[in-house]
Amino acid sequence: MFDPNFVMEELLPALNRGLLVSIALIVPAGILGFIGGLVLGCVRGFGRPWMRWLGDAYTAIVRGIPLAVQLMMIYFALPKLGIYFEPYGAALTSFIICSAAYHSEYVRGALLSINQGQIKAAKAMGFTTFQTVVWIIAPQAARRALPGCGNEIIYLIKYSSLAYLVTCMELMGEGKVVASDTFRFTEVFIAVGAYYLVLVTLATWFLNWLERRYRIPGFGSV
Repeated sequence: MFDPNFVMEELLPALNRGLLVSIALIVPAGILGFIGGLVLGCVRGFGRPWMRWLGDAYTAIVRGIPLAVQLMMIYFALPKLGIYFEPYGAALTSFIICSAAYHSEYVRGALLSINQGQIKAAKAMGFTTFQTVVWIIAPQAARRALPGCGNEIIYLIKYSSLAYLVTCMELMGEGKVVASDTFRFTEVFIAVGAYYLVLVTLATWFLNWLERRYRIPGFGSV
């Protein structure tokens, strides 16, 4: 039975606390993951052979290991090596590492779509490879990768719910505690799902605006 007192006095305050933590994870992880993916994608596309090999190996390893396992390794295994993270730091680090690997794939695909004639023209004008990548290739790749990277941001919002595995009490963690204490699993997880749905909807609207704002004229149009 629906209990408004439970919802207003216990459930919503707990979920709102968790929401703030979730946002504090999603926003920096999304920004830093995208920047890291852009750099990594450019390294994989234009770096020296050993740099490309390291970039490919990093991407393959991170994409091949489940995020839950990565969280556990960072929070529980690294202290054995003398490296310690607070729950929030462990979750944020893991999300950035994971997001960068996936973003780099979208960026690499965007790099392949850029006319190679631009690179030759830049070199003919005296640009170094580094200058060509930074001033000509990377800005175009970032804009062309936005649709794919937007999907990764949506995934990030949803897999941020794993942070509670390392006792970082975000939205899912707070909901789980309330549900366990009150046994009101139906009401709690319907509310948690609604929170995530709102987050994803807002992020989708914002990402669509970014795509329109930074769209390359003539690219992708019919």
